[in-house]
Amino acid sequence: MAEDGLSRLTALIARGRLRDDDRPALEGIFGEGGRYHARSRVLAELRVAALSHEAGVPFAGYLPPDSPPSGAYDGMSLVWFPARGEGASLLTFVVGTRGLGPDADILGRPGHARYLQALQRYLRAQGVRSPIWVKRDPTNQSEPVPEAMRQAWAQIDGLAPDRYDAAIRRYGIDSRVIYAAAEVREGDPHARAIVAGFLTLFGEERRWQPSGAARSEVPALLTALRTAMFPKLDAAEVARLVRTRRFVILQGPPGTGKTRMALEVLRTAFAGLGETVQFHPAVSYETFIGGIAPEVEARELRFGVAPGWLVRAARAAQVRDFLLHIDEINRADLGRVLGEAIYLFEAREIARGEPRAVTLPQPLDDGSQTLALPPGLFVLGTMNSADRSIAILDLAVRRRFAFVDVWPDLDVVEATGQRTAVEAFSRLVDLFVQYATEDALPLLPGHAYFLAGSESELRDRLRYELLPLLREYLVEGRLGALESELRAYSDWLEGMLASDG
Repeated sequence: MAEDGLSRLTALIARGRLRDDDRPALEGIFGEGGRYHARSRVLAELRVAALSHEAGVPFAGYLPPDSPPSGAYDGMSLVWFPARGEGASLLTFVVGTRGLGPDADILGRPGHARYLQALQRYLRAQGVRSPIWVKRDPTNQSEPVPEAMRQAWAQIDGLAPDRYDAAIRRYGIDSRVIYAAAEVREGDPHARAIVAGFLTLFGEERRWQPSGAARSEVPALLTALRTAMFPKLDAAEVARLVRTRRFVILQGPPGTGKTRMALEVLRTAFAGLGETVQFHPAVSYETFIGGIAPEVEARELRFGVAPGWLVRAARAAQVRDFLLHIDEINRADLGRVLGEAIYLFEAREIARGEPRAVTLPQPLDDGSQTLALPPGLFVLGTMNSADRSIAILDLAVRRRFAFVDVWPDLDVVEATGQRTAVEAFSRLVDLFVQYATEDALPLLPGHAYFLAGSESELRDRLRYELLPLLREYLVEGRLGALESELRAYSDWLEGMLASDG
């Protein structure tokens, strides 16, 4: 029965026509047969402005509680604008024209925008092809709805191309209060999913209490959105990218299994034919490319020319496909380590059989002084995106490599069956999602910190590995609004470990 209220609401929105007697359909998501408990009704003000398109801009939706029955209001609302000509509506998140008001904390919290962006990705993955727009910062009322989005909605066949012009002009350009929008069309099989997604996020922010079947559906959708926020990646996908793109770097927070994944690619996709090396501040041009190196023989020291890691890998790749795995690739000064060899990393030219070549400053051990990368050579690097003490990759390097984000994975922790690990990890992820800035999000500790063979081992990992890492973050002052939440989390975790112990 929980579907009934949502289905009626979806039909109303998709109809693209408002009447004064449409309030029952808005009320229908609360109470018996609805999606939310009847007591949640007090947390929303319902409004239906059933104007004609000639008289103004018709709209309906859910406004902040205690909003006036008509006129301007403040705070976050979920409203839809019926299309001129009917048959669709533009479903939107809107800031009231009087400002942020009591919802300033919600609208300014990074997690609010992140969940909307995750919903955008989730709906696309579900097959929604109609354009969906999300403003990166809902509080930024200097950013209008982009002209490209208006044109994208106008170009969809079957409805009047100017069907939303008045609504977008008034609320997306003049007042600039629309910060997320998606079209809900009559007859679209994805209409319900769009409405359910927008309504779920709005209800979550308003603390509406799900009822009936929605008590499992709402958490399941929120979990799916977290998955869309942190997309999963497996070794097979990385191997495919390495084979097609040739030069790839896995980047992500500490403890997300980047090195483990790279080693799995080496083992499975290259049958172990490759070499793993690690970059650090002492790695030099001579180490990676080649040059004069000390040799000790019979207790005598002499100097000779030695090939570096890249040269050795290139030679091995002449006769077989070879993967050079560079761990912690950004811990070295890449400009100095690569030197003129950066010119060689052009995947398309190598694939076409037209590799570039460079002349080295001095001959190598075999007398050659020219270096080119063969088609059988592939490079897979890993880098910790949270470590600011290491070198930042310059644009020349970034242009030549494909970068793949590796994020924490809740499923890995849940597979352990350890309640403490799942609860501690879930809480920490939620805090980072909701409060971390874009700069701080890569600091999120990965799932590896929560994996252990026993409960006692897990407590030791949390106490002596995770907590010291969080304290270091706090000392460095890199967390912004997340800091107070993370201090509270650390206190909670220490208390839980003490009681478990």
